[in-house]
Amino acid sequence: MTKGIEKSLLDLDFTELNRRKFTPSPAAWEDQVVYFLLIDRFSDGNESGGYRDNDGHPVTAGTTRLYKENDTGRVDYDTWLDAGGTWQGGTLKGLKSKLGYLKRLGVTALWVSPVFHQVAFEPTSYHGYGIQNFLDVDPHFGTREDFRDFVDLAHQHGIYVILDIIAHHTGNVFTYAADRYPVRDPNTGEIHNDPRWDGKLYAVKGFNDRDGRPSIPGDAPNHALLDDAVWPREFQNLSMFLRKGHITNWDYNPEYLEGDMFGLRTLDLWAEQEGQSREVSSALACLVVVYCFWIAYADIDGFRIDAAKHMGIEALRTFCDSIREFTQAIGKERFFLAGEISGGRVLAWEVVEKTGLDAALGIEDVPGKLERMICGYGEPADYFSIFRNWMLDDQSLYRWYRNSVVTLVDDHDQVRKGAAKLRLGGDSRFRDLVFNVVATQLTTMGIPCIYYGTEQGFDSGGRPSSSDLVLRESMFGGRFGGKCTQNRHFFDEDSALYKALSELIDLRKTLLPLRRGRQMLHEISGDGFAFGLPHLMGERMRSIVVWSRLFNDQEVLVAFSTDQEQPLTAYSTVAPRFRAHGDVLRLIFWHTPAASPAPPEELVVEHRGDRLAVRLTVPPAGFVIYQATPGLDRPSSRGSVRAASLAGVLRG
Repeated sequence: MTKGIEKSLLDLDFTELNRRKFTPSPAAWEDQVVYFLLIDRFSDGNESGGYRDNDGHPVTAGTTRLYKENDTGRVDYDTWLDAGGTWQGGTLKGLKSKLGYLKRLGVTALWVSPVFHQVAFEPTSYHGYGIQNFLDVDPHFGTREDFRDFVDLAHQHGIYVILDIIAHHTGNVFTYAADRYPVRDPNTGEIHNDPRWDGKLYAVKGFNDRDGRPSIPGDAPNHALLDDAVWPREFQNLSMFLRKGHITNWDYNPEYLEGDMFGLRTLDLWAEQEGQSREVSSALACLVVVYCFWIAYADIDGFRIDAAKHMGIEALRTFCDSIREFTQAIGKERFFLAGEISGGRVLAWEVVEKTGLDAALGIEDVPGKLERMICGYGEPADYFSIFRNWMLDDQSLYRWYRNSVVTLVDDHDQVRKGAAKLRLGGDSRFRDLVFNVVATQLTTMGIPCIYYGTEQGFDSGGRPSSSDLVLRESMFGGRFGGKCTQNRHFFDEDSALYKALSELIDLRKTLLPLRRGRQMLHEISGDGFAFGLPHLMGERMRSIVVWSRLFNDQEVLVAFSTDQEQPLTAYSTVAPRFRAHGDVLRLIFWHTPAASPAPPEELVVEHRGDRLAVRLTVPPAGFVIYQATPGLDRPSSRGSVRAASLAGVLRG
């Protein structure tokens, strides 16, 4: 499409659009299993043993060997953590070499951290959120062609690519003239001596050169080199930036809309015209062109929009509308737009409703409710209410349908945990529950997203921290490998957790109810007569949690136990309009982290007082799935599958 790296948006050539066939969008994004990774922390392509290549052949060549339990690769925690604050060496070619590993896990969509060229003088920008050149790939990752080749091969493996993008700010591309109110960036530990937001416009010394010196005039940066200032050239105008200092109150409007995120420079997305109404800014218009170019160049399938809350409703809506028009014009009818929205469900739902986003991601209370429920410290009703969609409910309540939220627990910043950031597997009390967390994502509403390393039991070094670094270990080893190791990789396709998740994902692909069905949280009972929703009794809930996914005439019953020491037995209600006395539900999947007798192969529906229920037993920290098909187990319905299907619709 292009020759070399362009310096201006006017240099972009879209003529190839008329000749190229683009990958169509999936039929439904809730069918997908998303996997989120940081390119710098995933693979350098030098791993040996433990996994197979993209063609299924065992890999024996490489300089880094596979980690095994009690491996001598573990190092001192402080030494390990000190090594994690800068580039580790993951590349696009390394990522490309692991597509077979990801496909065999069951991944069907990759959320990839930003690939764009970062500010050169800040070694902490390995994460990709400090952009200096929007039209090029950072050389640490590879080249623009490497990125396009990776996307192409991912598509050949049946994997969609969702690119993490920034439409709100650039990296640290200029220096303020006033130095006051120093602030420490919690992500990097760096001190930024920038003015604090107070609604005023601050003077700027100049654009920064490749060494971080503000040596490039803000009004005439015509002689800047590609590593200097900011690119494309259209952004080399200070009027493109708000220049109002850094945020200190992250929930105060307009501060969180106008202020800088520490050393990142906020763009002016909705210009105020003197004596006129507000209108789309030049910065926002340029960003739309930039990201349409990347969609066309690399055949991208979706965007995860960073800091969506901070863009503002009007700018985000305009951006989403523009991107959607472009993608529909090239045949990507359901190009995925997920916005990172912190601040809770109320704000997140408002942003999704008003902007045209497909889904919200990074909502603070969703991962917290999921994690607490699995560990027995949260009410199951709190988590399931996120997806409430019953028409008789008060319409002011949150109605999160099946594809409106991306569910995840571990991620790269865990804003909700403050100074106690830690992967779930890092807490020894709950290490055996990691499977149940991901399994619940895979079997409840929402679009499930697995954070890289979770499938290998990453543990953040086993110690909570205020630093995001403990969430960003390297899969491929190096100086900052997973589980507090150095020079050990973690692409172990024989690990128990990887294999169990892969098996469950395969099952999910075959069962439509687990992907698109309605869901019902069930009441439980110890004696079969006194029923109620599982809930906290004292500090911790030791209970079975049971729900059904319902689709057309099908019911799939899912349950897990929060008790890690002993099996639990209880009665559970079933979907009353789908079941009848004598129906049979058959075990189709079960998992427990320790040796334990298998759960019952069949559950028989019976009357328990005024309810229909089954009696089930779940192993310690276990997870079970049973399946029933209305009508097909009862002689009166065997004559017509069509009739059974219609009856299921009417009963639902």
